[in-house]
Amino acid sequence: MVNAKHKDRLFCALFGSEERKENLLSLYNALNHTSYTDTNDIQIYTIDDVIYMGMKNDVSFIISDCLSLYEHQSTFNPNMPLRGFMYFGKSYSRYISSNGLNLYSKYLVEIPTPQYYVFYNGTDTVDDHIILNLSNAFKVPAREGTFEWTAIMLNINYGKNKELMDKCQPLLECAIFIKTIREYTGQGMEIEDAVDQAVEDCIRDGVLSDYFISHKSEVIEMCITEYNEEETMTALAAEAREEGIHQGAKQGREAEGKSMRLLFSLLLKDGRIHDLQKATEDEAYCQQLKEEYDIENRE
Repeated sequence: MVNAKHKDRLFCALFGSEERKENLLSLYNALNHTSYTDTNDIQIYTIDDVIYMGMKNDVSFIISDCLSLYEHQSTFNPNMPLRGFMYFGKSYSRYISSNGLNLYSKYLVEIPTPQYYVFYNGTDTVDDHIILNLSNAFKVPAREGTFEWTAIMLNINYGKNKELMDKCQPLLECAIFIKTIREYTGQGMEIEDAVDQAVEDCIRDGVLSDYFISHKSEVIEMCITEYNEEETMTALAAEAREEGIHQGAKQGREAEGKSMRLLFSLLLKDGRIHDLQKATEDEAYCQQLKEEYDIENRE
């Protein structure tokens, strides 16, 4: 499902726009222990037409012969290396074409060095720093063991990755804002009221205040949209899981119910929400997924 409003996201709004390159430069410096000061060194390189629901808030840019992709995720997804691999392929294709490079030349074609970070601020407990490997997805391990692609996932919830937060004030203030929203929703506030109050608190306390004062209504809308989308995906997963359990019970086969629960838990872990939903409606497709995950031998 194409997410046409991917730029209407807080992370991308703060770090992925031409108007706020200083935030992106601060984040890049914090991650790479550099000290660039000229925002003109950054070339925004985000490709709009390859952004999908679940692959939100992409920020891609080139600086100092390095092609960086920053992804923001509110749910853990082990498929980020594969998604990044595909994204970089499109980015390099664009780079080669726009620079008139010839892949069939007898000379080596030089390209910007890739750097891929996933910024996680979901509610699950995860480590500050996790390396996600593409090789984990290989059905058969590569014989040579030399092919790899990685995504570095950083937990950017408030209180996590303190050294990084201390070096990048916009990232810290973003974490404070999200923490404030969650505190209010945790007290029973509706999301609309929680976001509105969090914005007011941050303006009062000087947290992203200049941006919030100028873009208050936009911030509220983008945060509510993001929250509702995440809630929708979670609800779909829960509904599909319950349907699978019900299906097993209805058929009177305890083993079937157990295998369905196992399959759905694996699909949820891999972020395959749409496959999970389809499996509850299509028995043949469900069986196909069971074979893919080798459910019979996992039980």
